[in-house]
Amino acid sequence: MLTMIDIGIDNAVAFTLSGKVTEDDMKRVLMDAEAKTVDHGGIVIYEEIDSFSGIELAAIVEELKYLVNAGLKHITQVAVVADASWIEKVVKVEDALFSNIDIQYFSVAEKQQAITFLQQQ
Repeated sequence: MLTMIDIGIDNAVAFTLSGKVTEDDMKRVLMDAEAKTVDHGGIVIYEEIDSFSGIELAAIVEELKYLVNAGLKHITQVAVVADASWIEKVVKVEDALFSNIDIQYFSVAEKQQAITFLQQQ
């Protein structure tokens, strides 16, 4: 289940994730990202992962279409909040792959630091 949240940053696309990411979940996030891009130009992303049990192939396709067509040039920062060492490793790889986006991992105890990081855009 994916739930959109407000972290008090106007250009933030923020959500919590628990379980599996569906195509509908991804479409909801991407619609919010597109709307905030129109309003603000650059956007930041806050992902708080409580648990992760997979992602539907259709959700991956939707995300890739967005990233190729518009997304990469508009995302400036990403904060991933979780308490899983494997997620931290994935974030480090993504940060290296997407060198134009500052992607950082924070533990659940560091939630406020993650939000502060995104405010410093």
